[in-house]
Amino acid sequence: MPEAKARLERFLSEGAHGDMGWLSSTAERRVSPLALWSDVRSVVMLGMNYGPDEDPLAVLQKRERAAISVYAKGDDYHELIKKRLKQLARWLVANAGGDVKVFVDTAAVMEKPLAAKAGLGWQGKHTNLVSRQYGSWLFLGAIFTTLELPADSVVEDSCGSCRACLDICPTAAFPKPYRLDARRCISYLTIEHKGPIPRELRPLMGNRIYGCDDCLAVCPWNKFAVQGREAKLAAREALRAPQLTDLARLDDAQFRALFAKTAIKRSGRDRFVRNVLIAIGNSGDTSLAPEAERLLADASPLVRGAAVWALSRLLPREKLAALEKTQSEIDDSVRDEWTVALD
Repeated sequence: MPEAKARLERFLSEGAHGDMGWLSSTAERRVSPLALWSDVRSVVMLGMNYGPDEDPLAVLQKRERAAISVYAKGDDYHELIKKRLKQLARWLVANAGGDVKVFVDTAAVMEKPLAAKAGLGWQGKHTNLVSRQYGSWLFLGAIFTTLELPADSVVEDSCGSCRACLDICPTAAFPKPYRLDARRCISYLTIEHKGPIPRELRPLMGNRIYGCDDCLAVCPWNKFAVQGREAKLAAREALRAPQLTDLARLDDAQFRALFAKTAIKRSGRDRFVRNVLIAIGNSGDTSLAPEAERLLADASPLVRGAAVWALSRLLPREKLAALEKTQSEIDDSVRDEWTVALD
């Protein structure tokens, strides 16, 4: 995959991966399946449809509620898909011999370029895989095998002149078609980024608290998409546009209980509540200010800093200044937020 290698090298050289250090540290193994396993001769790529049963963009108009990415509302896809891949891999070995390894998103495998090479679809201008049958809603998994298997035909890129995915991005994370700057991507900012979210991007996030589906949801090829049939991937009712107030009140134990067996659990409570506070700040709803005020005393400086920003968006300056004076101790990591908020 020479073009995938070139894309990855440019992505890393531009620093577009942000603080995802694992991408740069595994780059050598990532650019070729042979670098990951020298005995591999064929790669079988599979996709599992997770098409939503409702419009993922509708919740963006409900500013007092939280928008959670479609893929994260159900059970964690990693475990489900790996189990299915192992079943298929065992069948392959039993019927054709050889050796196998299975991967779902957690190893140094470039799933999207491999899926495109295998004929599952093509990488669209939003860099995600697009399928003629399932639109943009596919989880990907890989079976590496020592068997020599015939390759399938590559699917032609059918994006044409369409720019829907590029134009809808709230943070302008696509500098050019087929190129992503993760540092501006809401999915990266809400899931992977560990520190405070850059101030200039916070107002653009709206109520998106975990991931972002905008570029996926507007793809015209979704007109052929169908609702996913795997019950475990279906959205949990508690995660369909939950109230920001409820999420802001989660302590660590409650967070772990609510998001048990979901992908969200891996982000941790502090980062998650940071995101909720940014959504509260973007809500324009002053009735949510008490939730942010309560979190000024949170144990996490990440949460406290986000609470200051949220309050700076909801309260007049004099009330904010009065609140700042009630803080008995302000550590350096949060002091900067107060300084900017009161400037």
